[in-house]
Amino acid sequence: MKLLVLLTTLTFFTKAFAADPETERLKPALDTITPDGLLAHIKMLSSDEFEGRAPGSKGEELSIKYISDQFEQIGLSPGNPDGTYFQKVPLAGIKTTPSASFAVGGKTTTLNYPDDYVASSARLQNEIKVENSDIVFVGYGIVAPEYGWNDYKDVDVRGKTLLMLINDPPIPDPNDPTKLDEKMFGGRAMTYYGRWTYKYEIAAQKGAAAAIIIHETGPAAYPYSVVRTSWSKENFELDAPDKNASAVSVRSWITLDVAKKLLADCGKDFEALKKSAVRKDFRPVSLGGKANFDIKQQVRSFQSHNVIGKLEGSDPKLRKEYVIFSAHWDHLGKHPELQGDQIFNGAVDNASGVAAVITLGRAFTKLNPPAKRTLLFLATTAEEAGLLGAKYYATHPLYPLEKTLADINIDSMNVWGKARDIEDTSFGMSTLDDALARVAGGQGRTAIPNPRPEKGSIYRADNFEFAKAGVPSLYIGDKEHLVARAPDAPLRADEFDLHDYHQVSDEVKPDWDLSGAVQDAQLLFVVGDEVANGANFPEWKPGNEFKPKRDAMMRKP
Repeated sequence: MKLLVLLTTLTFFTKAFAADPETERLKPALDTITPDGLLAHIKMLSSDEFEGRAPGSKGEELSIKYISDQFEQIGLSPGNPDGTYFQKVPLAGIKTTPSASFAVGGKTTTLNYPDDYVASSARLQNEIKVENSDIVFVGYGIVAPEYGWNDYKDVDVRGKTLLMLINDPPIPDPNDPTKLDEKMFGGRAMTYYGRWTYKYEIAAQKGAAAAIIIHETGPAAYPYSVVRTSWSKENFELDAPDKNASAVSVRSWITLDVAKKLLADCGKDFEALKKSAVRKDFRPVSLGGKANFDIKQQVRSFQSHNVIGKLEGSDPKLRKEYVIFSAHWDHLGKHPELQGDQIFNGAVDNASGVAAVITLGRAFTKLNPPAKRTLLFLATTAEEAGLLGAKYYATHPLYPLEKTLADINIDSMNVWGKARDIEDTSFGMSTLDDALARVAGGQGRTAIPNPRPEKGSIYRADNFEFAKAGVPSLYIGDKEHLVARAPDAPLRADEFDLHDYHQVSDEVKPDWDLSGAVQDAQLLFVVGDEVANGANFPEWKPGNEFKPKRDAMMRKP
């Protein structure tokens, strides 16, 4: 089976590059990308021994040693100019014990943690208190001048507790109310304004004491169980010199049922308020209730690590330009409070991505001659805590970002078999997407946009931190239409999201078929090789939100 997959893929590439003398150069490299090779790395990284790969744990020690050992064995040089395979990332681990209550008209309701709510703080303090803070409903909590949108208007919310909805406002199309207006917040596709990270960022800018997001499974794109799992464990933040004093004091989520009860106690109707929030003339609504939070935190500072390997470019001039392949090595660790299985192994998310980065690194060492530009293979820390390792690299780059052509990010591979297409999560954003589509055609496949744009996946992986810094980024996903299923059949990746995403059940399964992962890794190899040898830098498409940052960067002398 493995040989058949390889021969089939090589046949496609040979057809695509029939007139290209580079075909024979690529073949030895493509031959090294195999299901067994990928699976061996996935099994090791997602084994119980690695305890779920939490930053600052035994799992980190084992993970970064395994990855760096693999980089060394396959012939990659240490990627840090200091001569090591590691970039130190200052992190703080935060274990939170919160209590929360709402007071309305003399009646106090105490919330049950974590079933009713979660609450934490990015501030590196041992205790955070918010007492008798006025609760204000601020709709979607968005200020977006380009859409003529301001949920805050001229209302002063300093010191108050903001109650807000998740995702973007679903603005109906004026010509067809059954659809969303594509000119407002991307229509069906989530923009960054819809991400929970933005909600807390704008709350901090407005001087709020606390920000509470109402969880709804549809708009959030995941059930409350994901929030509870992710937020009730030890969480991580970058350990900044100011101890993150500029962050909003309290970040919280509450369930929809709790939100409806709070609003009813305040004499308000959830559905009516939600409907009012889908209008530009919406104004904040003071609910007449008070919020109280008392958050006790155990804070530990430690050095986590990005792991980076380097393959020097062969061209004397171009070797000081760089192409990055990235994947995050971390997952959610071990939860001793659980009954039964306590380890979040993170096999798909993201042992599979790291396996691909290691495998691609090995493949590139087989090229003769090597790529003209230098290739960097980066395994980042603390992605699950908010893309922290990638954020740190993007703000403390080991190599100049203006000389970095692209980030090719891999977060969860297709482990369920060969596919008719390839999900390009960054579809239409840069010329990297054009290259992906062209090379996919050589495999007899098409590149398709993310079929669930409402989930905002483009803002939920490490590529986003590189994009924010201006570096053109390519991010493929696992939402592909499998050859073994009917074209209109449910996506296997959706089943994974429903049952296994951020759960202890994300383990290597007997029904896996890594022929699809081979397809995708070989596809990214050819795209990366094109970029590393191309005459031009990839570019953001006109109108893209990240283009101005890149343009300004490239204008610098």
